[in-house]
Amino acid sequence: MANTYTQIYIQIVFSVKGRENLIKEKFRDELEKVMCGIVTQHKCKTLAIYCNPDHTHIFIGLHPTISVSKLVEQIKSGSSNWVNNKKYVIGKFCWQDGYGAFTYSKSQIDVVVKYILNQPEHHKKQLFKDEYMSFLNKFEVDYDPKYLFEWYEDN
Repeated sequence: MANTYTQIYIQIVFSVKGRENLIKEKFRDELEKVMCGIVTQHKCKTLAIYCNPDHTHIFIGLHPTISVSKLVEQIKSGSSNWVNNKKYVIGKFCWQDGYGAFTYSKSQIDVVVKYILNQPEHHKKQLFKDEYMSFLNKFEVDYDPKYLFEWYEDN
């Protein structure tokens, strides 16, 4: 793609099906590496990633040859297949349908990276539902509540 120049930074957020706390610390790091590998295979660059027990944040530099939806599809299918093949969970591991994707400018990279890497501390103070709704509101995303993730009460 000669003469094509882009600078596209996107934070992608998606949840484990049923919002179950299935991503355990014992394999979290390995799962993140698998996801980063998928991102790299599609000529994109992972800037930050954190897999919480029930949801994941990935901040990427997007290559212009792949759509966000196709990349998310590849990340979710590849990582769920990996978890299932490793038998890290009882039953079948799946991601919920849907995702959030939010764009940032180059000047915001450091802030977003720190935010994602600080997820464990962040979620001591804010529930995932509140976090996700704040993204939708901050980025002025129109949405129908009936099509949001399946929400379960956090304990």
